[in-house]
Amino acid sequence: MKTPPPEFPVIFKKLRAILREHESRFVVSADRDDYFCLDVRFSPKFKGPFPIAWVKISKSYVSFHFMPVYFAPQLQKALSAGLKARMQGKSCFNFKAVNEQLFFELRRLTAKGFEVSRRAKVI
Repeated sequence: MKTPPPEFPVIFKKLRAILREHESRFVVSADRDDYFCLDVRFSPKFKGPFPIAWVKISKSYVSFHFMPVYFAPQLQKALSAGLKARMQGKSCFNFKAVNEQLFFELRRLTAKGFEVSRRAKVI
């Protein structure tokens, strides 16, 4: 397996910090140097626990997976072109470099996404 670039741990720490702001509401199911995951304890909609957001270092990028974007597609409409360009699939954002502006936007999206999901009784 190819070794990830040296800046990936820095990106990972910044993205993990975004999720850590909300960890008291969830279960931290993984907290390693290359993978951090928050799980919902119980979802009324799905009748059980499930992973809601996670950050992972892979060989090509650092991914920020955020399921509320999938549950509430209206959140995607407010994304900047820059953040939207980082999307892969419906709920994943990939980064190869630190971008404080996009991380700030992702921080706001995370707070709003968790709130929208709570109001919709998904989490």
